[in-house]
Amino acid sequence: MVQKLHRQNYGADMHSRLLQYIDEVARHGSIRKAANVLNVPSTSVTRQILNVEKQLGVKLFERSPEGVELTPSGKIVLEHCRKTIYDFNNVKTIIDDIRDLRTGHLSIQCVDSFTFHVLPRILRRFGDEYPSISLSVTTAFPEEVAAAVGTGEADIGFSFSNMTHSNVRIVLEKATPFGAVMRPDHPLAEKTSIEIEDLRGYPLVRTIDARGRNSILDQQMDTAAGALTTHIFSNALMISKQAIRANRGVGIYTKIGFLEEVEARELIFVPLAMKSLREYRVGVMISASHGIDPVKRVFLNTIETVFKMLDFNA
Repeated sequence: MVQKLHRQNYGADMHSRLLQYIDEVARHGSIRKAANVLNVPSTSVTRQILNVEKQLGVKLFERSPEGVELTPSGKIVLEHCRKTIYDFNNVKTIIDDIRDLRTGHLSIQCVDSFTFHVLPRILRRFGDEYPSISLSVTTAFPEEVAAAVGTGEADIGFSFSNMTHSNVRIVLEKATPFGAVMRPDHPLAEKTSIEIEDLRGYPLVRTIDARGRNSILDQQMDTAAGALTTHIFSNALMISKQAIRANRGVGIYTKIGFLEEVEARELIFVPLAMKSLREYRVGVMISASHGIDPVKRVFLNTIETVFKMLDFNA
């Protein structure tokens, strides 16, 4: 195993040196001058170039008493060499920046449900590894999250990725169907899925934007929602949880904000049968017009790690 790794490292090192050899010879038009710059024998440079020419079956350089000159094939190989060297140096710079992170700040905006289990878990993990990076977190409705990320007001957003914004890029996604959240002793708790008709006669607990008939749920259920009775509207998920626990109604939410309660069987989550509501996804958003700097990159890595551990489905 050690010998295999040694051979792999040796091969990678040889490839890296070969790229430099070709680049320097082309730059100076001389094998001897390139060897002086690289501080290696001229014979080593010559041997490596001859080996590549043999493998490719073409000449990279035309030799003359004045030096060497790239052939058409050599120009193609040189372009590859310089791009590879450039890309590798960029990667090294990014890795060095990440390794040396000492300060920085991220502005995060999310829908309320993320603040109960998912985001705290991400923040704990990130804070343990990068304690000097400060964070600000605010909650908003889904369309407001996308707008804030799109305008640059927020660096990273957590919201429903089904909702699009012209200047937002989704970098991570996870399936998150809507469902009914209720107490274990509720008559619907034993179902594996719930039709909209099943909810008739039961008071509902929903987000406050449903009052204006412009909530995500209403957009999908259309006229069916009009036949349902909402007992409590709230933009605070904590209020909704208390109402559901007190048997004041059935919550219509995704599972995200109820992960701990569902896992402990304190509450039951049953997906809605409507296809459009079963296909909802949450996403991590960044601005489409801004790059991913080292601070943002390591935070996204942490999100991805945590997302893999969680199940937002039934």
